[in-house]
Amino acid sequence: MTSECSEGKRDSCKLHCNSKKVSYKQTHINFPPTQCTTLENGLRVASEDSGAATVTVGLWIDAGSRYENENNNGVAHFLEHMAFKGTAKRSQTDLELEIENMGAHLNAYTSREQTVFYAKCLKEDLTKAVEILADIIQNSKLGEQEIEREKGVILREMQEVESNLQEVVFDHLHSVAYQGTSLGRTILGPSKIIKRMKKQDLEKYISIHYVPSRIVLAAAGGVNHNELVEAADENFESTKSFCKEEIPVLKPCRFTGLYFTLQLIIRKY
Repeated sequence: MTSECSEGKRDSCKLHCNSKKVSYKQTHINFPPTQCTTLENGLRVASEDSGAATVTVGLWIDAGSRYENENNNGVAHFLEHMAFKGTAKRSQTDLELEIENMGAHLNAYTSREQTVFYAKCLKEDLTKAVEILADIIQNSKLGEQEIEREKGVILREMQEVESNLQEVVFDHLHSVAYQGTSLGRTILGPSKIIKRMKKQDLEKYISIHYVPSRIVLAAAGGVNHNELVEAADENFESTKSFCKEEIPVLKPCRFTGLYFTLQLIIRKY
């Protein structure tokens, strides 16, 4: 192979050709190890310390739309919206100012599998970020006025999604690929359910799913694992390790078939 190299590139080509292949295991040598700890109440804590100046920390909860039923479809996404509307100790304005003064970023998203709340901040503010995350998922006020106001926000979001062909296609893909199962439902839920959503519906969903055994607190970046565990223990210590109601057992999601699914979508569009 070296004979095919130009004179000026001969040395570099030799170096390239003679270099040894790197194994899959070797590519992970410089990856920070993942440390995991389970608290007494069942909450799991995981971290990877890369030594960075910033850290991303979040709560991953087994409470996506696949855990809903035909009567409360959309409640997980609704709760995501309500988390930033104020808690027992922070108003919405106080929360926004506190995050802004930290120079941090607070956000959330809902998928079919999980609901996630996360923050990006300086590593010095890790403990504070964990306290804020714990506060918004444990002490949200769920005020009646805020609930009614958020219904309008979500209904408008639905209209925006319906105009996004990529979103629409994937919702239809799930609805026909997983017919008759929870994975076939949309994340936002139908408008008729959103319009009748009540505080009691939100509280019931929280009591079933927002429990330590269904939550993982994970952080990556400039994070000390022991510090993260201490912050978790302090802020989730009072969280009950049992559910007030039985957690629904997920039924196997039947896959209808890719070919059949694509044919239906092609015919529709």
